[in-house]
Formats: sequence, structure tokens, C-alpha cells
Amino acid sequence: MSRFAKLLALGLVAAMLAIGGNAFADLKDSEWNSNWWKNNPWGKDDKRGSVNMVNPCVVMNAAKMIKTGKTATLGKLYMDDGVFFGPRYWKLHIPGTPTGGPFGKNNLIYHDEIVISQIGQVSTQFDGPGHIGVATPNGMMMYSGRKLPDVYARGGGGQVVGMGDASVHYPAEIGFICRGVLVDAAGYKGVKRLPIPKSESSPGVVTEADVKGALKKQGTKDLGAGDCVFVYTGHGDLWLNDEWMGFSSEERAKRRAEFVSGEPGFGHSACSYFAKVPVMLTGGDTSANDAQPSDHGYAVPCHTMLQTQHGIWNLENLEFTQLLKDKAYEFMFVWAPIKCVGCTGSPGNPIALY
Repeated sequence: MSRFAKLLALGLVAAMLAIGGNAFADLKDSEWNSNWWKNNPWGKDDKRGSVNMVNPCVVMNAAKMIKTGKTATLGKLYMDDGVFFGPRYWKLHIPGTPTGGPFGKNNLIYHDEIVISQIGQVSTQFDGPGHIGVATPNGMMMYSGRKLPDVYARGGGGQVVGMGDASVHYPAEIGFICRGVLVDAAGYKGVKRLPIPKSESSPGVVTEADVKGALKKQGTKDLGAGDCVFVYTGHGDLWLNDEWMGFSSEERAKRRAEFVSGEPGFGHSACSYFAKVPVMLTGGDTSANDAQPSDHGYAVPCHTMLQTQHGIWNLENLEFTQLLKDKAYEFMFVWAPIKCVGCTGSPGNPIALY
């Protein structure tokens, strides 16, 4: 493919996706009363969203980010005494000790595990099509304008047994391969950790200007169509993988309470910018990646705008320790949700190659 053709392909994606990305609508405003989902570039029946941007051009562009051959895994620990939002939890049990055996002349034994959890929404977590929706004057709606009752998979007696057309296994059929861009927002603002915002002007709210300023300071190229953008706030350092296992139960409880009391992250203008680019994925080191409490009084507004309106998905609770140490702000990002039929999201351990 020629350079012109590559640029054209990316430009077409950007042009198709830049729909309504200039503002966050109040739920009473005409944007939410209108048929905004009819502008979906992949058609009203699409179930995958932004992973449709993955093509040979995007993949080859991502591969160019590999300069040293180094890799970093970005996932957090999954464990009973971890950090969870609200009533979510992770409980693991080994049935039997061992679960089975001995078998055969070699006396083989084996272990299984039983996990009881909101498996797609704890620790490192991917928000898929079935996770975020909006209650609008036209009813409760999910990605691509699907009415809430229509997205459920139902079993006997009509009970809900999972997400149907909003299942995470649809974007998992493609997965994410992209140029990853890390925005060191904490470093840009000269702090180890951004504060939990108390106002719209708080340095804990990462704006479009902050994103562009950080990239310039890092010497990182501007965002382009099909990129995956990640924010480092320092808030996630409250539970770094290498440290967490060594903390006492009291220290863990203290850090959990602090982590879930609020969080720095992307504000309105940044997410509006991401929709215009458009990016393929947002991510970060907090439980939402949106500034909370949010500016302008919205509840995780990037979720409703990017996910519900644009099908641009989100990956939460990541760890960037190694990337920051190596100043690897651009990398090839590779990850796919598990093909969990009916799930709202997915656990995982993404990989950065640089």
C-alpha cells in the first residue's frame, strides 16, 4: 500500500468516526433525543465498535514502534484482597487438594480453580459494548442505539443470562493492535501523583491541552486515527504489583479506601478530542480513567460519550511502571478481550512492545 493510500485509509476512518464529538450533551439536549446512532460508520447492526479500525495499515504502523525489542505487561494482580470499585469482588477457590488424581502409572495430579467475581469488571478490566449505556428520553440505550431490553440474552422463562448483541466476544473476535501512546500527565504537571479533583479547574482533570502539552514535552507524535491512548496519573501507584503483596491487611485497607474515594483522569475536552481523532481505545491507571468527581457534574462522562456514542472502548487499572522507567511513550500495543459470550467486559494482561 502506498503512503498516500495509507494516509487516506486512516483519514477515512477519522472522517467517518468524527460524529458528535464536539460536546457532552445534557440528557435533556437534542443530541440525546436525536438518532445519533444512525451515524455509526460501521452500520446500525455493528457489534464490535472501534476494533473495526484494525487493518494492515494500522498494524504495520504499530509495528514501527518496536525499536529495542523490549516488552512490558500492563496488567494488575487478580486476588481476593485486591482493590475493587463498589461491591465488586474476586473470590478464588481450589476444589480439592488436589482437585484430581493420582492417575496413571505416573501418578498425575491436577488442580482447577473456581472463581466467583464480576470477572469483566475487576482489576485490569475492559469495558465492552454491554457495560455502559445511557438513560435517555427515548429510553435506556446502549452502543449503536440498541434499546436496553433488546441487548439481553435470555434463557428459560425469559430471565437474563447475559448480554446478547452487546456481548464482549464481538470485539474480541478482532482484538486490539495499535500504536500505543502513553500520556504522562503526572510528569507533565510536575507531580508524582495527580490530585483527586475538587473542581473543574483542578490539575487532576486532564484536558485536551494537557494531552497535547504532555505529548510535546515527551517528544511524542500527536495522536492519529486508530491509536490507543493511555494516561498515567500516578493514582494507580497506590497498589503497584511489586508492592501490594508485601503490605499488611491494614495498609491494604487504607490504600483501597483512598483509591476508590475519587480519581484524577480525562476531562470533557480530552474525550471530545479523542472522539474527533478518533482513537481506538482509551486506558489508564485508575478505575475509570475519567476524572472523578467529574467536571460539570457528569458521571464518568467519557464512558457515555466514547463508548455508548462512538464505540471507542476503555481499559482500566493498568500499570505503566516499566514504560515510565524506560521513557517508552510510544509502543506497539497488543491485547484482546477473552471471548466470553454474554460478558460485559474482560480481564486481561495487555502487552506493550517497544
